[in-house]
Amino acid sequence: MTYCIGLRLNKGLVFMSDTRTNAGVDNVSVFKKMHSWIVPGERVITMMTAGNLATTQAIISTLDERSKAPQDRKPSILEAPSMFQVARLVGETVREEIHGTVLEGQEADSAFNATLILGGQIKGSPPRLFLIYPEGNFIEASDETPFFQIGETKYGRPILVRAYDPDMSFEDAVKLMLVSFDSTIKANLSVGLPLDLQVYENDAFRIKEEQRIPADDPYFNQISAGWGDALREAFRSLPDFHF
Repeated sequence: MTYCIGLRLNKGLVFMSDTRTNAGVDNVSVFKKMHSWIVPGERVITMMTAGNLATTQAIISTLDERSKAPQDRKPSILEAPSMFQVARLVGETVREEIHGTVLEGQEADSAFNATLILGGQIKGSPPRLFLIYPEGNFIEASDETPFFQIGETKYGRPILVRAYDPDMSFEDAVKLMLVSFDSTIKANLSVGLPLDLQVYENDAFRIKEEQRIPADDPYFNQISAGWGDALREAFRSLPDFHF
């Protein structure tokens, strides 16, 4: 399984993904699920993937091939005039890849699915964040829905809903996302470290921060222990129940 978060702030965009893939408890691997395409000073596009690994890798490879030589950029996310058009191109690629996968003469949409978070900025327009479904259609983040999750979403959602603030700093956003990931990792063995983190600041047209958070990262372990202690203390402080 997978867990990825894309967060839209007033300052920019923050992305975080795990790297664990598994086909059973005895077949666990590490694969990168966050990918970026950058034209310095002109556009930054970031994508995170969840679903069948072969399908998501095929989608990324197709987009990569179309972004290399100029004669191959038809269609290319590096030539799309807006993030909306990038989302349409990516959605079409997802749909083509899934429906082009055939198993025993039968289309296997459920087995070969893929869900994506796509975000970034193209010069001349503001940063935008999209959630792309296996069918190829998509929705955009808004003030009412300022973040997207894909993969194993349910365990880490409550803290995001309660603590998110569009005016929060990048540092607080990363802390919030780490708490969300810690809750998910504690509850589901199919999500695990290391985590990939990327921060994009409005109108920078370059990645502000990018790093991998390993399993032995001191700050993550401090957050994990501190969040557990804080939850236990909050529980003890609640009024007692009486029969």
